[in-house]
Amino acid sequence: MALYEIETNAHIMIAWANDQAAAEAVARENYPEDQLKRVAKRPRDVWVISKRMLGIDGSLEPCDKARDCLSRAKGDKVHAIRLYMQDTGSDLHEAQRAVETNMSLGW
Repeated sequence: MALYEIETNAHIMIAWANDQAAAEAVARENYPEDQLKRVAKRPRDVWVISKRMLGIDGSLEPCDKARDCLSRAKGDKVHAIRLYMQDTGSDLHEAQRAVETNMSLGW
């Protein structure tokens, strides 16, 4: 089995499959309403996400602070961004990236 990256109009999935047709079937089975955009066989058996691309680099780990702000804002993204900016002194772009990244990780 190989590792496949399956992109639809709404999701990016990583799945083991015997071939491309099986990978496409995984997407259709789990998200039948999505339109398939791309299926790519990964060159290795590992999926890697760059922390730097997500804005998580250096010694600052925004996860705890962003998650705290999301919790205090009761999931309201705009309010959480404002709280993050106030708590950390970050600009709007940095705060938005930190909050949205943590929302995508399932705070």
